[in-house]
Amino acid sequence: MPPDSGVAALGATVLAKCDDPESRSMNHRELGSSGVEVSEVGFGAWVVGTDWWGDRTREQAIDMLHHAVDRGVTYFDTGDVYGHGDSEELVGEALAEYRDEVTVSTKVGYDFYNNPQAGHGELPKRVDPEWVETALDRSLDRLDMEYVDLLMLHNANVDEVDADVLETLDRLQESGRVDAVGWALGPSIGWLAEASKAVEEGFDAVQLVFNVFEQTPGRHTIEAIRELDGDTSVIPRVPHSSGLLNEQVTPDTELGKGDHRAHRPDEWYETGWEKVDALRFLERDGERTMGQASIQWLLAHDEVATVTPTFRTTDDVDEWAAASDTPALTDEEFARVEDLYQDNFGVDRDDGMDALRSSVGGEDLEGVDKQAAGD
Repeated sequence: MPPDSGVAALGATVLAKCDDPESRSMNHRELGSSGVEVSEVGFGAWVVGTDWWGDRTREQAIDMLHHAVDRGVTYFDTGDVYGHGDSEELVGEALAEYRDEVTVSTKVGYDFYNNPQAGHGELPKRVDPEWVETALDRSLDRLDMEYVDLLMLHNANVDEVDADVLETLDRLQESGRVDAVGWALGPSIGWLAEASKAVEEGFDAVQLVFNVFEQTPGRHTIEAIRELDGDTSVIPRVPHSSGLLNEQVTPDTELGKGDHRAHRPDEWYETGWEKVDALRFLERDGERTMGQASIQWLLAHDEVATVTPTFRTTDDVDEWAAASDTPALTDEEFARVEDLYQDNFGVDRDDGMDALRSSVGGEDLEGVDKQAAGD
């Protein structure tokens, strides 16, 4: 249900704490065994350079990036396709004076140079060795940087990442233009086969949708890491499940056609509000907001290196960057969430999200309680 006055007071208390510089701190973790350190809460720079997550001026975007640095965020995640290079330019300009203090990631894999963007539709992909290197060099030019700390392949299918691509990534690391390599997974391609291959091939990081409500790809990746004793780190995005777990989408919220969250079925939000109520215990009588608790649940997994929420405002930065400084989940809290997840949080209705993308015809979904999207 919508936040009541008690929840609003909780948020105000936490934000007041965030405004006190003495109360802020940020923990850091390593990406795999790469030596690259990231803040536990990172900045997903897909919000700047595009209008998919709200309109803002260039000055407002740069101010928000600076605000994140001031709040202890040191990991900034962008991609060449975000705004067709605009996000990288903004990140490069905003972080120029902090380059030695921050970790910067970008992604390559889409040919937006020769193809116009049509709404939120997916552009043609290219993941061949020549394109990966050329796209990286163009990204470095826009960022005005000599190297990126992390280069990720953007939504590459499992069969696209062949031996030649892997060799190219090794060579880019040897050249000093890249410190660590990752694989960013998205809903337009597969999830599970790609995650498994990333772990098998020793990628330093896998980025995917992972939150309390959407656990399948994250759980699969973590299981693969543990089974193979791998060094791959997990970078969750959409940690608040498109506005549910940060309570920015309530029964009174109207999502416009241009709002990226509107792709969710109505059932997702209708059941989600009930699920949020089942998780109220994670707020611990004011020690965490629900948005912070959602981040701390992810950080309770040792394999998670950094969480990249979708910051829309500086208030979001204040609250969620401070999540690293809130109490870690106890074993009892983590186990209680697990029990709720296994029982669908006590909700006996369909949430409208029973399908998962597969790039291998659903072979990777055997034993998973999801059908292949499109079936």
